[in-house]
Amino acid sequence: MFSIIVPVFNRPGEVDELLASLCRQTVTDFEVIIVEDGSQTPCRAVCDKYAGRLDLKYFMKPNSGPGQSRNYGAERARGDYLIVLDSDVVLPGGYLAAVTAELEREPADAFGGPDRAHESFTDTQKAISYSMTSFFTTGGIRGGKKKLDKFYPRSFNMGIRRDVYMRLGGFSDMRFGEDIDFSIRIYKAGYRCRLFPGAWVWHKRRTDMRKFFRQVYNSGIARINLYKKYPESLKPVHLLPAVFTAGVILLLALACLGRVMMAYGRPEDFHRWYLLTVAALSPMLLYALLIFADSSVKNRSTAIGFISVGAAFVQLSGYGFGFIEAWWRRCVLKRGEFRAFENNFYA
Repeated sequence: MFSIIVPVFNRPGEVDELLASLCRQTVTDFEVIIVEDGSQTPCRAVCDKYAGRLDLKYFMKPNSGPGQSRNYGAERARGDYLIVLDSDVVLPGGYLAAVTAELEREPADAFGGPDRAHESFTDTQKAISYSMTSFFTTGGIRGGKKKLDKFYPRSFNMGIRRDVYMRLGGFSDMRFGEDIDFSIRIYKAGYRCRLFPGAWVWHKRRTDMRKFFRQVYNSGIARINLYKKYPESLKPVHLLPAVFTAGVILLLALACLGRVMMAYGRPEDFHRWYLLTVAALSPMLLYALLIFADSSVKNRSTAIGFISVGAAFVQLSGYGFGFIEAWWRRCVLKRGEFRAFENNFYA
């Protein structure tokens, strides 16, 4: 039996869609545990609609963040496996069947799956989904790669044996990066995590670029916080967004210098400053064209391709700024854990 645990903060509409998708599962041996994390707009009425269609339990508690809300649900779960989902995902009808087939083929202590964009998503949501899954950003596992030395399940789509969950104490009190922290502890305890490629979900992520920036900025902070706890967890790939961000700032500064000198410098130096401006802008333009072309083809839409350019720059620079600021505060100034947008759970 599976116990599906969903922490919620002010997302009744999303919960409605998620519960509707659970009603369409071909495997029906599961319970659903909704944990309302201090919401001002609760989803109790939505849950009541599904009372006769799902084995559903609804709990309301004070706001404490996603990790502690998942732990709250886990303590009240009965399933052999706990499946943690974000409220902004929708499941295809064969999701639990895919999980069951993978577990029967080869047991796993913990697992997770990739995500995709649904046809009903807005162009912005599809562009954000592209930026979070593309080979040309830092999409990594969210794109569904099958061959990995180590797979770290993420909490939007994560499963774990209930006895392992309880033995490890569940999620920590980190506001961001708590899922990676948990995955690291799973590995350190000697348990095995696996990617289930067929157990994918439709993941809405953020609905606009401002919220998306907040999300990835916090992810950058979380990476440094994880480094302070587990120094070996920091890999060269985690530095790429910070390098990208610093590079963009440098190139923009050079382009601005060249443009100013073209206007106010000596006429005989105009060509030199023009070449500097072009050389500074060229790498960013080439990267933007690459993103535009790849996303346009994959999404069959030039409009989404255009928005994907902005999404890719927001993803990399947002993560980079969070990473750099957290590194400065924690590694240079030697301050305690850096917390950013923590007023609410996924505001």
